[in-house]
Amino acid sequence: MIWTKNKKMRTGIKVGDIMTRNFVFVSPDTNLKECSKKMVKSKVGCLIVKDGQKLKGVLTRREILWAIIKKSKKDLESILAKDVMKKKVVTIKPSADIIEAMNKFKKKKVRRLPVVEFGKVIGVITLKDILKMDPGLFEMIYEMIQIKEETEKMRKMDTVVVRRNGICDECGDYALLLKEDEMWICDSCYHER
Repeated sequence: MIWTKNKKMRTGIKVGDIMTRNFVFVSPDTNLKECSKKMVKSKVGCLIVKDGQKLKGVLTRREILWAIIKKSKKDLESILAKDVMKKKVVTIKPSADIIEAMNKFKKKKVRRLPVVEFGKVIGVITLKDILKMDPGLFEMIYEMIQIKEETEKMRKMDTVVVRRNGICDECGDYALLLKEDEMWICDSCYHER
């Protein structure tokens, strides 16, 4: 583990070093029947949807199941990948450290990240890729992320001062107030932030 000047933890292992380069993909105009067949044949739960080299979206089993349930009157051959795919996709650069990938997995609650460079999708990295490389690394990184989150929580708690009952500066309710950012706010407003 390496700590940078701006106190970011790094392993020195780049996403591009361990990503899957031979990922399974379809075009936006591929119908869901073909997408399903491709998933089964390739034994994957996710397809990258790309037009040429440009990432257009991600199609998982969940989107296909949703289409089957919600569009039950339609045939899977008449529904296209572009109709049900996730269009807002979290991506990562090949030059990023795997810790950045781990942070994105955790914060965005995703299990795979398309790797994009110069607007082109060049690979996919998954938690499995990281675990295959070094199973012990996962535990260490996870612990470091937990420590960082706990430190942030404690830092927030240090800035909070409990005060007697009063009027909340944010909602106007009479309640027990906490001081944050030079404002006296009630517990409800504090937790909405």
